[in-house]
Amino acid sequence: MQRSITLLGSTGSIGTQTLDVCRAQDFPVAGLAAHSNEALLEAQAREFSPRQVCICREDLWKSMKTRLADTPVRVVCGMEGLCETAALPEAELLVNAVVGMVGLRPTLAAIEAGKDIALANKETLVTGGALVMRAAREKGVRILPVDSEHSAIFQCLQGYSGNRLNKILLTASGGPFFGKTRAELQNVTAEQALRHPNWSMGAKITVDSATLMNKGFECIEAVWLFDCAPEQVEVVVHRESIIHSMVEFADYAVIAQMGVPDMKIPIQYALTYPERKPCPTGRLDLFSVGQLTFARPDMETFPCLKTALEAIRMGGLYPTLVNSANEELVALFLQGKIPFLQIGDTVSQMLSLPVSGALTLDSILEAERQAREAVHAICGV
Repeated sequence: MQRSITLLGSTGSIGTQTLDVCRAQDFPVAGLAAHSNEALLEAQAREFSPRQVCICREDLWKSMKTRLADTPVRVVCGMEGLCETAALPEAELLVNAVVGMVGLRPTLAAIEAGKDIALANKETLVTGGALVMRAAREKGVRILPVDSEHSAIFQCLQGYSGNRLNKILLTASGGPFFGKTRAELQNVTAEQALRHPNWSMGAKITVDSATLMNKGFECIEAVWLFDCAPEQVEVVVHRESIIHSMVEFADYAVIAQMGVPDMKIPIQYALTYPERKPCPTGRLDLFSVGQLTFARPDMETFPCLKTALEAIRMGGLYPTLVNSANEELVALFLQGKIPFLQIGDTVSQMLSLPVSGALTLDSILEAERQAREAVHAICGV
């Protein structure tokens, strides 16, 4: 019997691929949540017959209810509905695939309800890593990584408990602007930034890949997921995206996880763990790949990575400031209101903002507000 899941962010890139895996492996779906794509959420609800769906935009609740009026599916909305859906008693596993800090509170709600978490929402650990990991330990629930890199690290560590981990080698594609200089990036457009060489992802995460902020956030996630120091995480640019990450042990042996660049592999592993099953994706053909290359990241041209690493070293609320500022800056870039390079230049200024005090949900939300206000003041928009 497959364990039932609740899926937040069901209409996004990770969400739709998760449902591909659910179809292939016959996973029951207890709950679905989406931000605003009513038509797709309705189609998903009719196909998977969940007990409940959440449409996050409260102004769409009535029309969503009307769409599903002929079904037994319950429709809720807003943050309260998102948290309620995340903690549905019928589900054993929450797949959190929403984008942004909106993912933190439903993750905590699901942990409180004793659900295992398949985590694809970076911001949950970037902003609330200490809170989330402590709550997971107290409730005895597992945090199963869905990100391809963190899934790779997780897989490399299987069977090696008790062995000292020297280093995590976190691979990065380098994004669409690998090898470019700052001068060459002065006038790049959103369309250019959204042309990722290897992965098909949502707009926000694709821009984060272009700035290397996505890799910075993954470093922060790795620190929390694998209980290591920031200095133990090293970023390696690997353009082919065939090795998804590696770990180095005390004897300097390096274990790598490889596969085609398809998110359905790490998604399925999180859903079926510890079992492996045939996956609805292609096989890796090393003869077609030909060669694998590696390079150091350019943290001067792409300062977002350096800023994220410094934020986790500083700790406290600084990762929240960096994350929240980045969310606002990427949105402004996609709207054509700021140039590409201003993302990295502005987000680095968040490290000089004065923040202190205990890390709580309230302090995280206050730091988010402070960062977003600072961005608009700096950018003049």
